[in-house]
Amino acid sequence: MCQSPWRGNNRGRCYRTRGYRPRAARQTAALPEKLHSAGVVLPTRYTARLQAPCCALSCCGRCSGLPRNHPVCSPGLQPQSARYPEKRKAELALLGSILIAGVVAHAALAAEADSPGLPGNAATAQELPQVMVIGNAPLPGFGLPLNQVSSNVQTANSEDLKRAQTTGVAAYLNRSFSGVNVSESADNPFQLDINYHGFSASPLLGTPEGLSVYVDGVRVNESFGDTVNWDLIPESAISTLSLISGSNPVFGLNTLGGALSLQTKSGHDNPGTEFEAYGGSFGRRSLQGESGGAIGPFDYFATAHYFDETGWRDMSPTTVRQAFGKVGWQNDKSDVDLSYTYADTRLFGNGAAPLSMLYYRREQSYTPDSTHNLLHFVNLTATQFLSERLLLSANAYYRRLITANSNGSNNDNYLTSAYAGPPLDCSVPPADRLGIAYCSNATTQVSELLQRTAGFGLQLTDTQDVFGWKNQGILGADYHDCADEFTQAFQYGNFAADRTLIYLANPLNNETVISLRGSNRISGAYLTDTLSAGRAVHLTVSARYNRSTETLNGYHVDTDVGDAGSGFDQAGPLVGQHTFTRINPAIGFTVTPTEAVTYYANYNEASRAPSVVELGCANPLQPCGLPNDFASDPDLKQVVAHTLEIGLRGNPADQRLNWSADAFRTLNRDDLEFIATTTNAGYFDNVGSTRRQGLDFAVGGKAGGLQWRLAYSLVDATFRSGFVVSAQSNSTADANGDIVVRPGDRIPLTPRHTGRLLLDYQLSPRLELGGNLIVVSGSYLHGNENNANQAGGTNGAGAFISPTGSGWIPSYAVIDLQGTWHLEKSVALFARIANVLDQQYSTAGFLTTNTFNPDGTFRSNPLDRTHENAVSPGTPRALWAGVRVHFD
Repeated sequence: MCQSPWRGNNRGRCYRTRGYRPRAARQTAALPEKLHSAGVVLPTRYTARLQAPCCALSCCGRCSGLPRNHPVCSPGLQPQSARYPEKRKAELALLGSILIAGVVAHAALAAEADSPGLPGNAATAQELPQVMVIGNAPLPGFGLPLNQVSSNVQTANSEDLKRAQTTGVAAYLNRSFSGVNVSESADNPFQLDINYHGFSASPLLGTPEGLSVYVDGVRVNESFGDTVNWDLIPESAISTLSLISGSNPVFGLNTLGGALSLQTKSGHDNPGTEFEAYGGSFGRRSLQGESGGAIGPFDYFATAHYFDETGWRDMSPTTVRQAFGKVGWQNDKSDVDLSYTYADTRLFGNGAAPLSMLYYRREQSYTPDSTHNLLHFVNLTATQFLSERLLLSANAYYRRLITANSNGSNNDNYLTSAYAGPPLDCSVPPADRLGIAYCSNATTQVSELLQRTAGFGLQLTDTQDVFGWKNQGILGADYHDCADEFTQAFQYGNFAADRTLIYLANPLNNETVISLRGSNRISGAYLTDTLSAGRAVHLTVSARYNRSTETLNGYHVDTDVGDAGSGFDQAGPLVGQHTFTRINPAIGFTVTPTEAVTYYANYNEASRAPSVVELGCANPLQPCGLPNDFASDPDLKQVVAHTLEIGLRGNPADQRLNWSADAFRTLNRDDLEFIATTTNAGYFDNVGSTRRQGLDFAVGGKAGGLQWRLAYSLVDATFRSGFVVSAQSNSTADANGDIVVRPGDRIPLTPRHTGRLLLDYQLSPRLELGGNLIVVSGSYLHGNENNANQAGGTNGAGAFISPTGSGWIPSYAVIDLQGTWHLEKSVALFARIANVLDQQYSTAGFLTTNTFNPDGTFRSNPLDRTHENAVSPGTPRALWAGVRVHFD
C-alpha cells in the first residue's frame, strides 16, 4: 500500500496528494493527484518516463531506467502483412509516415529534455511503494487496490502481449488466462469464440453472449447481436487489459460471467517509435508501426497494422488492416483524450467440416464463408478534478460498422420427394422460384449489416471519509442510441468441384428476403460504494438500473418450400417493439489479515436483454438461419444471472510466489439458446435455467531469470431445465428428428477441465525463451445437447449414425514456443513455433448430415448422405519469425 503523503491511482502507481510541478519536473519526479484509466494496472500517462516507480506488473526501461535489453523491456510484437498489391504502397506510406513523424517529434522532445529541470533520484523512485489498482467502473476513476476487490481478477499489459507473440487479444486470453478456452467455430485466427467460465464473447451471430467487453470505457458488444469482433481491436494499441469474473452489474448488459476491460496506449506512457515485420507458415506476412510522445501539455500515439495470410485450409485467406490514433491534453486538474480506430478486415472462416472429409485431407473446407468488416470508431474521454476528493469523468463516442457476409450451404430441398408440383426438368431454366429451389443443390445467403451506435456517459467519484472510515463512492449514468440496417439476398445455385457456388442465372434468383431496420435505446444508472472498516475489512455494495427499448421495422420473405401453396415466396411484416428493465444488485467484501493475503466473497446479479437478431428470430413456426430469415416474433424474456463467488489470493511484495483460489456458481434464469430445427435453421427461445459452477487455481512466481505460472480450472456447465430441440443426426432422435434435453445434461462446447503452464526464461542479457502448454478436456458437440448420442446407432427415423458421429470432441494438449534475441539495444529478432508436436485436435463443431463424399464430391442421392461429426480443426504446426526495431 502507498504510505502518506503518497496514495494509489488506478494504474498501479503511488503519487503525492499535495503540490504540483510543471511537466519538465515531472520527467524526473512523482505526479500530483491525477488519474486517467478505468482499466487496470500499469503506468499512468502522468508518471515519470525515465526515473519512475516500477509498474505494478513489470519494471521496464520506459518507467524504471532499466536497460532496454532487460527481459521485461524487450520491444513489442504485433502482426501485420500485405495482401492486395494495389494498396500496398499506400499502406507502407502510412507506416513510413508514422516512423518519420515519430523520429521528428522525438528529436524535438530530446531538445526539450536538454533544458534545465529539477533533478531526480532514480533509486528513490524505484523504492516507492507499489499498489495494483483495478478499475471498478466503466469510466476513468480512482479504481480500487486489488486487496479491496471482491472477485477474481486477471491482468496483463502491452509487454505481456509482446512476449506472447499472439495474433490478437482473443488469442492472448486463451494462452494466458485461467478459466478461458476457445471455440474456433469459424476457424479463422481473428474470429475466435472466447469462453470464460462457460460464458462466451463471440463474433458469430447466434452465440449466447455472456461477457461484456469495454475499450477505453466504451462497450463494444455490437448492437445487432451483442457480438464481439476481435478483428476490430488492434492489439498494438492495447496498453492494459483486465478480466473481472462474475456478474458485476456496474459493467452493464451482458456481464453474466465477466467483464473484459481494455485500455489503449498514450504518448506519455509509450514514447518512441517502433517497427516490426514478420512472416512464415501459411503465407503469413505482417507489418506494424507505432509512435508516441509528448510535446508540452499535449501527447500523441499512433499505430498501424497490416496482416495477411493465405491460410492453412482451402480457400481461407485473411487480410486485416488496422489503425489507431490518440491525442491528449492535460494539466494538473484536467485530462482530455480523443481517439480514432479504423479497421478494414476480410476474413474467410470456413468453419467446421465433416470428420470423414478431414480424415481424407485435413485442409478441406465444407463450403467457403466470408466476412468483410469496415469500422470507424471515435471516442472522446475527459476527467476533471472538482476538488482533491471529487473526480468527474465523462465520455462520448460514435461507432459505425459495416459488415458484409456470404454464407454458402447445401440445399436440403434439392430433388426431394416432397416436391408436388408439375413435372420438373432441371436441364432447362425453372419457371418459378419453387422450381429453382428444387433444382439447385446449393444456396448462398449474401447479407449486409450497417450498425451505428452513439452514446455518452457521466461518472462522479467521491473519496470523502465516512464516520472516520475511508470510503469511495461512484455514481454514474450512460445512454446509447443504436441503429441497425440489415438486408439479405437468398441465392440458389449448384456446387462447383471446390464447393463454391455456381450462381444460377435466372431473373427469379437473388431475391431480397429480408429488409430490416432495428433500433435499440439503452440507458442505465449505477452506483458502487466501498467502505473500509479499518485496515483489514472492505465492504462493497453496488446496483445498476438498465433499460433497453428495441424496435423492429421491415419485412421478410418465406423461403421454406414446405410452405408451397400457402406462404412460400410471400412477403410478411417484420415489426415489433420490446422494452426490458431491471435493477441488478451486488454486495461483496474482502478481508486482508496481512498485506500479502486477501480473502473475498461476493454475490451479484446482471442481465442481458434479447438482441435485435434474437427478437427477429424467435418464432418456432418460422425458423431462420443465421442470419437467414426473420419473422414477426413472440416476446422473449431477458436473461438474469445470479452469481456467488468466494476466494483467496496471495500476492507478496517480492513477487517470488503468488497464488489464487476461487470458487464460483452462476445460475441463469430464462437463458436464451438457439433451438435448431434443421442443421442450418432454427429459432431463439428461453430454455429455462442453466448453471455454471467451478473452481480456479493459479500459482506463479519468479526465480532468477525464470518467470512461471501454472493454472487449472474446473467448469461444470449444465442445463437445469428440460426442452426439446431438433437433432436429426443424433442416434436418440425420434421419427421427427427431435431429442429431449433434461436437467443435468452438460452444455455443448464447454470443457470441464482446462490447464495451462507458462514459462519465460532469461538465458542471457540478450536471449530470452518462453513456452506455454494448454490442456483441454473433451466436450459435447452441438446436436448432442442430451449427451446421449451413440456412434453406430440408428435414430427414430431409421437413419444410421456413422462411426465418425460420436457427438464428442476429444481432449487435447498443445505446446507453443517463442524466443527473442536482442542483437543490440534497439534491434531484436523473434520467432514463434505454434503446436510444436503437430497435434491434430478440434475445438468446436456439431452433429450434421454430410452431403459430400470424403473427397468433397457431391452426393445427389439423399440416401447416400452420412450423419457424423463436423468439427473445426486446430491449426497444425507453424513457424513465424521476424524483426523488431525501436527508436527512442
